[in-house]
Amino acid sequence: MHPLITPNQLEELVNTGADILICDCRFDLTNPQAGREAYNVGHILGAIYVDLDHELSAPKTGSNGRHPLPSPKAWADTRQRLGIDPKTTVIAYDNHGSVYASRLWWMLKASGHTHTQVLDGGLSAWNGSIGTIPPVVTPLKAAIEPQEWMGSVTVNAMEHWLTDSQGQCVVDARTEDRFRGENETLDPIGGHIPGALNRFFKHNLSAGQFKSPDALRAEFKTLLGNTSASSVIHQCGSGVTACHNLLAMEVAGLPGSHLYVGSWSEWCADPKRPVAT
Repeated sequence: MHPLITPNQLEELVNTGADILICDCRFDLTNPQAGREAYNVGHILGAIYVDLDHELSAPKTGSNGRHPLPSPKAWADTRQRLGIDPKTTVIAYDNHGSVYASRLWWMLKASGHTHTQVLDGGLSAWNGSIGTIPPVVTPLKAAIEPQEWMGSVTVNAMEHWLTDSQGQCVVDARTEDRFRGENETLDPIGGHIPGALNRFFKHNLSAGQFKSPDALRAEFKTLLGNTSASSVIHQCGSGVTACHNLLAMEVAGLPGSHLYVGSWSEWCADPKRPVAT
């Protein structure tokens, strides 16, 4: 399944009554209530709201990053509660360049749910019906079997990478200035993991939509050189925008890279870990 779906393709699925579940993932890191408030004002008709803090993240401990992964059991329970049937195609969207939709896309893929796509262009590109009344969410009757996260890299593995990379490459999705340690407003310490490369996630977009597969492939090849996709570890501030780079590489035909979910917010929580600027 192609990782992206166009608005016209989604509208056709809606009109034909296909087995799909549309998920509104809008969010604002500086105002956590803004996404749900925007959803209540208007959303793609039939879409449910999926919250980054409550559905797509585990509780924070102060040392595990700003958006840690839920346990496999907790994520399976969330999918059951939201009615995400294993056989249903999940379409995720937001209105922020597909950043938060990419997080849901990755979490589903990493837990074995292969039928998932991101609406290219998000809500801004949608010309179909808009609703204001949230649909009734019907939980699944049967429990979903938990599955260990695939393609997830731990902080211990990242610490080992510093001394023995074994050909792996780390790509940081944050802005260039935050990568350099400048203008840091979200985390207490500025900088990046030593040895990481920088690929600001918005470089994947053109006019709010993903660039062509050929353009993305050329840009990632320029960045990564001869490093294979399976040797790439993506990270960002809290494991969200890094999913955008993972999605872009899939669009480019470069699947198989990994995600360090804790990312910079987890890394810098321990002053013993090295910092580059």
